[in-house]
Amino acid sequence: MIEVAVFCSMAAVALVSAVLVVTLRNTVHCALFLGLSLAGVAGVFGTLAADFLFVSQILIYVGGIAVLMIFAVMLMGRTSDLTLRQVNQEWLAGLLVCAITAAGLLRQAKGFLGKAADAPARALAAQAATKPLGRLMLGDFAVPFELISLVLMAALLGAIFFTRKEDEPKSTENGKPGRGGGT
Repeated sequence: MIEVAVFCSMAAVALVSAVLVVTLRNTVHCALFLGLSLAGVAGVFGTLAADFLFVSQILIYVGGIAVLMIFAVMLMGRTSDLTLRQVNQEWLAGLLVCAITAAGLLRQAKGFLGKAADAPARALAAQAATKPLGRLMLGDFAVPFELISLVLMAALLGAIFFTRKEDEPKSTENGKPGRGGGT
């Protein structure tokens, strides 16, 4: 019973934080709630005994992507005074798609409610599957695993490059742009 309560609370944290990400106007707050939402998803993985996904979610998404987003938002600053509408005009169509998706998910979830009794056996099987998965990732799939790390590093460097501010050119004594300095 406590597992269900923890699962529901983690799912609620993830869901409420995700809604706040798309509804708040302050970009820094949105980035912080993105990190909280990703941590809530990690909590859901943890309650489902998906250890590898739990650790991956914490290390890659919460520890990497969310922190990168927060740094990018803080380094960017205001680029213009242009204000945009916060609410899209197609909100009704989006609400309809969300309702259809929720109905489909609830229909599928009704079939799983009776199968929750064998959760301890599934948790034991999930723990046994983490070791072979790690061996595969660092054995047979080591090259693609390293390529993904290089792509993430390139994304990090690209974000730093695009968010850094250019220095203004220094002017010479006669007022024309130059290297600065004297004669």
